[in-house]
Amino acid sequence: MPVIDPARVPVKTGSIYPEPYATMMQGRSSLRLGDAGGLTQFGVNLVMLEPGAMSSLRHWHLNEDEFVMVTEGECTLVQDAGETVMRPGDCAAFPAGNPDGHHFLNRTDRPARFLVIGSKAKHEIATYSDVDLRVEIEAGRAAFTYKDGTPFKGPR
Repeated sequence: MPVIDPARVPVKTGSIYPEPYATMMQGRSSLRLGDAGGLTQFGVNLVMLEPGAMSSLRHWHLNEDEFVMVTEGECTLVQDAGETVMRPGDCAAFPAGNPDGHHFLNRTDRPARFLVIGSKAKHEIATYSDVDLRVEIEAGRAAFTYKDGTPFKGPR
């Protein structure tokens, strides 16, 4: 049974988002634990949020299920219906195709961490609830568009 040493997994910072959204992800980093273990059918990431950071733009997945468990600190889950404070051991599930966008905020003065497990669909579309943006991912390549499908050229 292969053991993954998180201390040996590279820390991923930054974002694939186009500007101005990429800059909004400062204070967010992750460890791609599933990749480090050679997993190909689903992803496992440990996301770390510094105080004041957000996990992503609020989004939902067309083809991928997503499961989250808070492991350290406190995160605020933001969805269409409102906000929920989550603490270590709290879990949330986001089934594919449910258009209820979500993301996590760290509104505390301490770092927070949560584990994200998600399926790796061969073709994925994620839609961002609060901005005119969507991403289509196929063969590992991301193409950002407006929600109407035209190429993204900046906020409109």
